[in-house]
Amino acid sequence: MTNIHFSYRRPLMAALGLLVLATTGCTAFMAPREPFPMNPVQGPPVNPAGREKDMVTLPPYVIEPPDILLINAVKIVPKPPHVIEPFDGLLVRAIGADDQRDPIGNAYFVDPEGKIDLGPSYGRVEVANQTIDDAQESIRRHLSQLYPGVEVSVSLGVSAGAQQIVGEHLVGMDGRVNLGTYGSVYVTGLTVEEAKARIEEKLSEYLVDPEVVVDIFSYNSKKYYIITQGAGFGDNIVTAPITGNDTVLDAIASIGGLSQLSSTRIYIARPAQPGMDCEQILEVDYEGITQGAVTETNYQLLPGDRLFIAEDRMRKFDGVLSRFTQPMERVFGFVSLGTATLNRITRYGLGSLN
Repeated sequence: MTNIHFSYRRPLMAALGLLVLATTGCTAFMAPREPFPMNPVQGPPVNPAGREKDMVTLPPYVIEPPDILLINAVKIVPKPPHVIEPFDGLLVRAIGADDQRDPIGNAYFVDPEGKIDLGPSYGRVEVANQTIDDAQESIRRHLSQLYPGVEVSVSLGVSAGAQQIVGEHLVGMDGRVNLGTYGSVYVTGLTVEEAKARIEEKLSEYLVDPEVVVDIFSYNSKKYYIITQGAGFGDNIVTAPITGNDTVLDAIASIGGLSQLSSTRIYIARPAQPGMDCEQILEVDYEGITQGAVTETNYQLLPGDRLFIAEDRMRKFDGVLSRFTQPMERVFGFVSLGTATLNRITRYGLGSLN
């Protein structure tokens, strides 16, 4: 009796073990599943997998190489003391000079020789490599030779030495954008708002309260993949950038539809999202989408998704079979051609070959 009881226990324990394994860990590879647990307390269930008529908004874009940023500086004021350089623009005002005939109260640019020309009545003054205060004193001394007691005010109008920051900036492989003479800034892993703050922080080392506008010019780092099995002739992989509104049908249309080697067995392999332990597999009803306009499985594609298009099994069988038959067909073809040639030579001689 003991042996009989033990013989029934072993299959029972094995079945329980299989049941435990089946209910733990990742679900079956081809089984669709929801990536997040539902919480009925917060309202009706919401499926985070966006669909054609129920798109989801993607999280804030995170900058990565090789994105291209559009950076425009709208406020560039060098930190004092500013040293005057050629092509700087100075705003000069003078009281007590010949105010009626030739007043001094305009913007004057520093010429390549480092001087500003105050006009025929006053001449030129050397101001290059001086601070604004020093230039003001130099101009006052120059004018006081003609007009004692003259009062002069000088301010910086335009700084030619302050590099303009405008246009497209590539995020390099090191995760930085180059700002020219101001150095480079690490922006990888930041949102647009965070990158703006980081760039302004870097520019504040050289400028007074800098202000820049940052936007994404080219979304290059976020993409999805379209993998088409080749029925024994090699798989085809195509990458496409994420626009935030791509669906399965859009992706298939971008590669010209299904090829003759493909079947309608299609699914999305989605990498594990935050809070998930496993990847997510979303099966696609291609015939329902195309023939019945059923949008339930026309999923919205997210960064990193793999849209897998399986091969036609009969096409694969034909391709595998041809690998073995084609070499033999070539051998038989050569043998048949050689045999036919020898027979003609034997029967008609070599002259008849012409």
